[in-house]
Amino acid sequence: MILAPTLADFDGVAHRFFTRGGGVSAGLYSSLNCGYGSGDDQANVRENRRRAAGHFDRSEPDLLTVHQIHSTDVLTVADQRWTSPGAPKADALVTDRPGVVLGVLAADCAPVLLADGRAGVIGAAHAGWKGALGGIVEAAITAMERLGARREQISAAIGPCIGRESYEVGPEFPAPFLAQDSANAAFFRSAPRAGHLLFDLAGYLGNRIARAGVAASATGHDTLAATEDFFSYRRNTLCGEQDYGRGLSAIALRN
Repeated sequence: MILAPTLADFDGVAHRFFTRGGGVSAGLYSSLNCGYGSGDDQANVRENRRRAAGHFDRSEPDLLTVHQIHSTDVLTVADQRWTSPGAPKADALVTDRPGVVLGVLAADCAPVLLADGRAGVIGAAHAGWKGALGGIVEAAITAMERLGARREQISAAIGPCIGRESYEVGPEFPAPFLAQDSANAAFFRSAPRAGHLLFDLAGYLGNRIARAGVAASATGHDTLAATEDFFSYRRNTLCGEQDYGRGLSAIALRN
């Protein structure tokens, strides 16, 4: 598992960017697959999630993830609990309550964990390119502020995601980013394949978060390149596989 220095300084906050190791699943899902949306045996997923929750000294039902839809929808968690499958649809969660673990799932998209340690408010966001472009992390920051966080006190960590050298996109892909801000051209460069580009998802996200007034850092791990450490939708697709495991990133307030 991976810790981000920007979040590790908060005594009242625990977080983890989990790798794919340490679980019970096999094959495509080996081994810590935490996504019920995969074709993995659900008993294996439940055990993997139980192990992940144990790192926070919580039980599996306390680990909350959502049905991610590449939206800008944020769910504020109070005392509610739900089971997966059947989780509510959203792409970020925030809370000011200890005793619950907020989790997001990814397999190339960027997990973003956020915390205001002084206010005791945390968040977790799932940011693929659609969510990043739409402003899912900014929406999570705003939701955290409604719980008492102050953005100048919030720290954000961008976890393992597909890296710039691995993220090849077609010539049409940059258009909405450039329409948003011509300066976003800095996050694209020519790919080895003619007419294609390489996109820096983590760099784009970091820039947006910083412009929102929040300190941000990235772990710098490339999920596609690091085969043994992370699940990757694109890697499996390129290999002709029909499914893939989901990696977990999670954050909680200490009791």
